Amino acid sequence: MGFAHEGRAPAVSSGRPWRPLAIDVLLAAVVTLLSVADAVSLPRAEPLDYLILLAGTCSVVAWRRAPAAALVVATTFMLVYALRTHPGPSAAFPVLIAVFAVVRSGRRILPAVAGAAFLLGIVADNVLTAPVQDRQHLNQSAVLLLGWFLAAGVGGTVTRHRQAYLEQARQRAAEAERTREEAALRRAGEERLRIARELHDSLTHSISIIKVQAGVAVHLARGRGEEVPEALVAIQEASGEAMRELRATLEVLRDSAGDPPGTGLDRLDDLVARARSAGLPVTVEIAGEPRALPAGVDRAGYRIVQEGLTNVTRHAAGHTGARVHVGYGPAALTVRVEDDGVPPAGPPPVPGVGLIGMRERVAALGGRLHAGPRPGGGFTVRAELPLQDRP
Repeated sequence: MGFAHEGRAPAVSSGRPWRPLAIDVLLAAVVTLLSVADAVSLPRAEPLDYLILLAGTCSVVAWRRAPAAALVVATTFMLVYALRTHPGPSAAFPVLIAVFAVVRSGRRILPAVAGAAFLLGIVADNVLTAPVQDRQHLNQSAVLLLGWFLAAGVGGTVTRHRQAYLEQARQRAAEAERTREEAALRRAGEERLRIARELHDSLTHSISIIKVQAGVAVHLARGRGEEVPEALVAIQEASGEAMRELRATLEVLRDSAGDPPGTGLDRLDDLVARARSAGLPVTVEIAGEPRALPAGVDRAGYRIVQEGLTNVTRHAAGHTGARVHVGYGPAALTVRVEDDGVPPAGPPPVPGVGLIGMRERVAALGGRLHAGPRPGGGFTVRAELPLQDRP
C-alpha cells in the first residue's frame, strides 16, 4: 500500500486556526490523566515510568498533523511502559488514537506493523510473567485489545472514505454551480446574439432601401438636368457609410451564429460535390479569372449558390440538372443558379426564408437579385454583387 496522505483532514479551519490544536491538546490531556490515574494504582511504577508514560501520551497532540510520527512515538513509549509496569487497558489508548489517525491518512502497513508489535509485546510479556491461573483472563484481555485495534483501523478507513465522499460531493456541487453559471452566460450570450442578428438584418435591409431610393432620386434629378438637393446627396452618402460600418462590425455576428470564417467560393467544389452525392447533376461554369474577393461578397456568393442548389433539390419536380455560373467581372461578381426542372403542381410556392435571406444579403452589399421562373421551364436565381461601394 502507498503512503499517500489521502483524505487527510485539513490542519486548520478557516477563521479559527487555533481550534484543531486546542482540541488535540485537550485530547492528549484527557488520555494523560486517565493513564496517570491508572499508573498511580500500580505498585511498581517509578518516576522513570511516569516520564515514559508522559512521552507516550503527549504524542497524541501530533495525531492530526503528523500521524505516522505520533504512532511510532506512542507505540515505542507505551510498549516500554507496559512491559515495565503491566498497567491496565489505558496504556493502549495513545496507540489506538495514532492507529486511527494513520489509517485515516491512507496508510495501512505502518499501523498494522505497529499494532502487531504492541499486541505481541503485551501478550508475550503476560505469558512469561503471569501465573498459570491468570492465563484465561489474559487471553480475554488480549482478544479485547485486538478488537480495539481492529475497531480503530475500521474507524480510520470509514472516516477516510467518508472524507473522500464529502470532498467529491463538494467538487460535484462546485462543478454543478460552475456549469449552471456557464449555461446561464451561454444562454444570455445566445439571446444577445439573436437580438444583434435581428437588429443587423433589419438595419441593413432598411438602410439599403434608403440608399437605393436616394440613389434613384439623385439619378432622376440629374437625368432631368435639375440640381440635386444637398440633403439628398447627404442621405445617399450617410446611408452608404452606415452600410459599410454595419458590414464591417455586425456581419461578424452572423458569422459566429452560423457562417464560420472562411466560408466562401473557394469551397464551391465541396458544395457541388455534396449536391452531386445527393443525386443532383450539377455543372459549373467559371467566367473570368478567379481572385480574392471582399469577405462579404465572397461569403454571399457561396450562400447564394448553396441556397439555390437547395431550392432545386426541394422544389423542382422531375429536374434533370442544375447549372451554376460564377462570373468574375472587373466591378462585380455575378452568380447564377438555374435548373430546367418542372415546377410542382399547384400554386407557386411562397418565397421562403432562404430566398428572403439571399435578398437581404445582396441588398446589404448594394447588389441586385433576380429570382423567378425561366421562360423555357425551370427556375433561375441571379445575383450581381458589386466589388466596391457605388457612389
